[in-house]
Amino acid sequence: MLIKDFLPNNALREFIRCYRIVHFEFDELADSPFKAYPPKPEECLLFYLRDREEVELLGAEKLDYQFQVALFGQQTSLIKRYAGKNFFNFQIVFQSTALFRLTGIPSYELTNRCIDAKTIFSNNICFVLEELQHAMSYGEMLGIADKFVAMLIKNTKKEAHQLDVVSNLMLQSNNNISVDYLAKETNLCIKQFKRKFNERAGINPKMYARIIRLTKAFNTKNANPDWDWLRVAIECNYYDYQHLVKDFHNFTGLSPNALFQYELNAPESRLGLTNELYQSRFTATF
Repeated sequence: MLIKDFLPNNALREFIRCYRIVHFEFDELADSPFKAYPPKPEECLLFYLRDREEVELLGAEKLDYQFQVALFGQQTSLIKRYAGKNFFNFQIVFQSTALFRLTGIPSYELTNRCIDAKTIFSNNICFVLEELQHAMSYGEMLGIADKFVAMLIKNTKKEAHQLDVVSNLMLQSNNNISVDYLAKETNLCIKQFKRKFNERAGINPKMYARIIRLTKAFNTKNANPDWDWLRVAIECNYYDYQHLVKDFHNFTGLSPNALFQYELNAPESRLGLTNELYQSRFTATF
């Protein structure tokens, strides 16, 4: 059983934040558990190596999209994902603006969507899936992913922009950074900055910053379950507890405690993997 984030080859980190391997088996469970995912600052390519999952987007019914490889755009609301009994997937998590650079597709066209990756990456993606399915170890999978990403980078559709650096600065900063400051760093006016940010990251910069902070709060609480939410709010630079509650309601439709209760019943919690996972995310830079 495994759920873990892995760094890619150094040469690929301009485009790839991490690889994520999720490998669960639930032979003794009558019902497949679901995981409630609050929005995170990421776009992700997901390979289903065994059972697929059913996905419930906000305001939509639970569906099996029938995709063997799915591309998830930037999400702005809660997603419920229902795992199969033999659940094994490999994820490629892109840097903030990397998917736009690699594909040339405006990221706002993928926001809050789950689509068949073949429509973006052609049938070549099926060969990568087969290689991953037949890999003999997790290490071999990482090598397969590195090779695939290196091929994508050779065919990059869009040039780098200072905005790419700024978006990563937002992820790494422990402080709230104003949009005015970020725009100045890219030598763009506010209007141009917001437009280009939406094109490259899928949402406006203010919402992106709020999702970054929400993710930090979620990871911090899971890594430190004995902390109260006020301490989490202070640690994550919320003005006060009420601002944290407001963000949780706006992005998930739930209170912080209600979302945390979902997390206690998530697959990794049932398998005793939560502490190690969130400790690594709590201490790591995004």
